[in-house]
Amino acid sequence: MKSGRLKSVNVGTVREFEFNGKPATSAIWKAPAPGRVKVSGVNLAGDDQADRNVHGGPDKAVYAYALEDYKWWEQELGRSVKPGEFGENFTTEGIDVSEALVGERWKIGTAEFEVAGPRVPCWKLGSKMGDNLFIKRFTDALRSGAYLRIVVEGEVGAGDEIQVSSKPDHDLTVRDVFRIFSKDRGELQRFVDTPELAESWRSWAKKILDKAI
Repeated sequence: MKSGRLKSVNVGTVREFEFNGKPATSAIWKAPAPGRVKVSGVNLAGDDQADRNVHGGPDKAVYAYALEDYKWWEQELGRSVKPGEFGENFTTEGIDVSEALVGERWKIGTAEFEVAGPRVPCWKLGSKMGDNLFIKRFTDALRSGAYLRIVVEGEVGAGDEIQVSSKPDHDLTVRDVFRIFSKDRGELQRFVDTPELAESWRSWAKKILDKAI
């Protein structure tokens, strides 16, 4: 199966900032961590989330974004983009994160992860990028990156190989989930039919489909 490499492992703690003249908090500011980083529970050592109601947890333990997508954004933005700038924990290289199948597993270092679904951007990404319209640009690009579940605890570090160790028996990709959610809701039944998809996505799809009956 195809493999890639971990370009950078990025972590960050909660910080205060100002948004529209009001105080706010976020841990979207991530920076590369030196050496090996412990993976346990629902987080990486040294990493945190400000609002656990919408960030973090088993289905959003680690966020991965591809270096190849960063290069695309550099052309769009007309400037360089550094690892961690989109708030991701893993900056990857050589693997198309958004085309990963929901439920496929990655072995990295001594840990193992499972692809859970896409990142849906919130206002904090727009604030960090200095552009309140960036959420629309991010959504239109369909380059969401992927949230990962922690299946096996261990340690990871920059330079580790990403081995795709298994794939599920369906064709629903991370990009498909993001596209269906944002544009093509006529395909919502695919969410319901994919047990590997996070329960929050499947429950949301069921409610919409039930109302349509």
